[in-house]
Amino acid sequence: MFIKLLKEVGRGKRGARDLTYEEALEAAQWILNRKAAPAQIGAFFIAERIKMESVAELQAFVDVCRSLAYRAPIQQGIDCSGPYDGRKKSFYASFATAFVLAAAGLPVTLHGSATLPPKRGVTLHDIIEAMGADLQHVTQQRSIELARETGVLYVPAESWCPPLAALRDIREDLDMRTILNTVEKLIDYSCSPYLVFGVFHNTVFNRMSELMQHLGYKRALIVQGMEGSEDMFIDRPTRTYVVDGEHSELRVVDPELYGLETPVPEDIEWTAHEQLRVTEEVLQGGGHIAFANQVLLNSAARLTLAGVVDSIEQGLYICKPLIESGEVWQLYTKWKQTLLHEELKLEHKRH
Repeated sequence: MFIKLLKEVGRGKRGARDLTYEEALEAAQWILNRKAAPAQIGAFFIAERIKMESVAELQAFVDVCRSLAYRAPIQQGIDCSGPYDGRKKSFYASFATAFVLAAAGLPVTLHGSATLPPKRGVTLHDIIEAMGADLQHVTQQRSIELARETGVLYVPAESWCPPLAALRDIREDLDMRTILNTVEKLIDYSCSPYLVFGVFHNTVFNRMSELMQHLGYKRALIVQGMEGSEDMFIDRPTRTYVVDGEHSELRVVDPELYGLETPVPEDIEWTAHEQLRVTEEVLQGGGHIAFANQVLLNSAARLTLAGVVDSIEQGLYICKPLIESGEVWQLYTKWKQTLLHEELKLEHKRH
């Protein structure tokens, strides 16, 4: 049966057709359960890339991934959803932003994996492991407990959604973007009502907006951010799309309107350790003004999306004192030390 579905999407640019939602569900089951042969799965991924995935196909793959993942209503907050292939040329502002949001009362879910094609950049997973944490040995229960203690949940996606791990070898061999590059960002492990979602091209705004409406988020912010991430630029305006129920609209966020526009330092080699160093500087109230302002802007915009504040201006008014007072740094330190304490306990057990 799978070969029939493969032929429908693989008839070439003119002959291929979009699968119905029901057909895509079946294809997703074959692929995510590894019932199809590796060559067939690779062919399907390439055919979809050429044809371009429809909203129904994306929704079907998200729905099947969700059914095969560990998901629970852990915290009613915001899911920060960026590309799993990482960053090469920009600061990972979402990581620092998570602790500002949590300090302001908005729980945050972050998720990722070891780097993937096509970018193969530094990932959030890499940054957390640069702290010295061994994420492979942090249990789901301990992650949930830490989220309840601090308001920040990090999900190692391939542990919480095993089909992603099972398909890594095929994705590595293909070395290109597949439908999973979008789908893995929408599994929504903590059943969050709010989503901030990064895209690379503004041509997908309408398609992603329709998909968000089908996936049941209360409100979502689609961001054409740095390197296709959910992080808004600080040196120029950022195009975003706000999805609120069945309504969606384009909004351009200009940092200059808030007195935040700042040139970004060039020629930084963004290793995981450099990302961590800059993150910790910003959370302590220091660091380069561009990165500090970027965290403030993204924090304020996400608080506005979730209805914690009425405007970005009000969000900035709340977030800046939280950093300056040391409250954000204390929260981050607690989160980090707890993770490292888990690692020390594991080391003790090993020896």
